[in-house]
Amino acid sequence: MENRKLGKATDKRMALLRGQVTDLLWYGRIETTYDRAKEVQKMAEKLLTKAINSYKDTVKKVETRQRKKKDKKGNETVEEYTIELVNDGPKKLAARRAIMAVVYDAQETKAFAESKAAYRVRVGKIRHPLVEKIFNEYAPKYDARAEEKGTKGGYTRVLKNGFRRGDAASMAIIELV
Repeated sequence: MENRKLGKATDKRMALLRGQVTDLLWYGRIETTYDRAKEVQKMAEKLLTKAINSYKDTVKKVETRQRKKKDKKGNETVEEYTIELVNDGPKKLAARRAIMAVVYDAQETKAFAESKAAYRVRVGKIRHPLVEKIFNEYAPKYDARAEEKGTKGGYTRVLKNGFRRGDAASMAIIELV
């Protein structure tokens, strides 16, 4: 299937579509022209499929570590503890990098009445919140939906929304199902 040109040069068209895919995945719904919505739908479906096919690929590792402690008298004791580390497997890491190559880095915004400390606690050490949202929210949700219905795909919906005032372009709303 051939791509729509959308009246733009390739670099500008790809930047526009990447921005709209990012907004769609971040907010769950956007309004744009019908032709753009269909192109955004193709890109978003491919990214979500990558995430769904690889989100379960994790590597668990249990490590035993030692920590030195001093009591009140100055005596040193060694305490052992175990840590369970969960890292991305090779398939999930490749999918994560492919998704990061397409979407822009959307950051959490601080709420109006939220303090800086509360914002830091809420956000934590998440460096790429959109990618985390894709793998932690959307992938399990759509995987369960695929198992329930027995079909894959169909993660987005395009609804025609009339014509834009001014240039009469056909408008549409694209949303995640």
